[in-house]
Amino acid sequence: MKILMVEDERMTRIALTGTLRKEGHEVLPCPDGHAAIAALDNNHFDLVLTDLNLPGPDGIEILRHAVLVNPDIKVIIMTAYASTETAVEALRIGAYDYLTKPFQPDEVLARVGHIAKLLTVQEENRTLKRRIADISQRNIVGDSPVMARLVETITTIAPGEFSVLIQGPSGTGKELVAQAIHQRSNRRDSPLVAINCAAIPETLLESELFGYRKGAFTGADRDHDGYFKRAHGGTLFIDDIDDLPMTVQVKLLRVIQEKEIEPLGGRSTVGVDFRLICATKVNLRKLVDEGKFREDLYYRLNVIPLFLPTLAERKEDIPSLVEHFSRRMGRKQPLQLTNEQFTTLMNHHWPGNVRELQNVVERITALPNIPVAELFDGPLGRQSTHQLSSDDLDPATFSSYREFMQNCEDRIVQWALRQAAGNISTAARLLDLPRSTLRSKLEKR
Repeated sequence: MKILMVEDERMTRIALTGTLRKEGHEVLPCPDGHAAIAALDNNHFDLVLTDLNLPGPDGIEILRHAVLVNPDIKVIIMTAYASTETAVEALRIGAYDYLTKPFQPDEVLARVGHIAKLLTVQEENRTLKRRIADISQRNIVGDSPVMARLVETITTIAPGEFSVLIQGPSGTGKELVAQAIHQRSNRRDSPLVAINCAAIPETLLESELFGYRKGAFTGADRDHDGYFKRAHGGTLFIDDIDDLPMTVQVKLLRVIQEKEIEPLGGRSTVGVDFRLICATKVNLRKLVDEGKFREDLYYRLNVIPLFLPTLAERKEDIPSLVEHFSRRMGRKQPLQLTNEQFTTLMNHHWPGNVRELQNVVERITALPNIPVAELFDGPLGRQSTHQLSSDDLDPATFSSYREFMQNCEDRIVQWALRQAAGNISTAARLLDLPRSTLRSKLEKR
């Protein structure tokens, strides 16, 4: 910590300064109030240790000036003439604590130690709040014309209560757009509840959406609020709405129309208030024409349609996206791309869109010496197959297809481990596999 020490008694000032410096603190000693005021005006301090009675401005005046200059500064008053009135006045103005002379060095170190821990916790809290704000209000990155129009549209429609249908290929950021709409809406202080239809088995989807009552089916030993109930007052985001079974589509249509649900096993309906945002990775109109999606539900959902561009349609946003992803990984400085890396990224067709780019940025960070062309989605990338081995595999030399595929997998895994210098976590990122999956494969070999 950076500490301002204000003490007119020379030996006490020297002794305390030495004690604190031995503990690793940066200390500026001052003999009087005038020097202390000047120091506060020209420097940033974490802590002020000041005597109460001083030549010039006294400790109370220094305290007042310190909290005026820096409201977060901590001040400890030292005095041989402490009284209840003095202590109360100092604490009222903003002092952290006070010490009565004479005191032992350990008493000072204990107080300073507490403040150091407090400052650490406060900084961690500030960092956490910034991260939470970044997560809950994540900005849509990109300055391309198509993204500028998208952000303008989001800003326009967010305050309304209309249903929104977000359409775009996988990896284009549909959930991020839903979050942006919610954060700009009048429901921002209420929950945003998200459900992915493709991630929940069809047999469970209805009970998860609408909830159930105790005894509704075997194993229902308590009441369970569904996603609609949990989104009450806020926003419900249904991702992959195209995977919603026909039987559930009928019930969803009724909920949208009536704004009420009937939990499984329940005998009465429950009113719900929510804004609905849905997302689909396919052409929902085509599913309607094929009889795979209800037309009446489609029109209920498609009040405000949003179409998200692919990354190939906004390649000018790649540099800002690379900077964004590298900072989210905790880098103090954004990732600096070489001309070759930049050209490779700009020439790639990006079938996985922004999600693929994020993966590539993480791989570049983890494997800086590997050419970017080898780090695209897929175990080896577009140009690395010949670097795996100098000779081609001949399937005819294997007794079975299974043996051939196992040999191919073993060679790929060994290649990744060599590239990662034996680090399983790095190799797993290179292969785009969960670390546990790669470890399991290694244990079976």
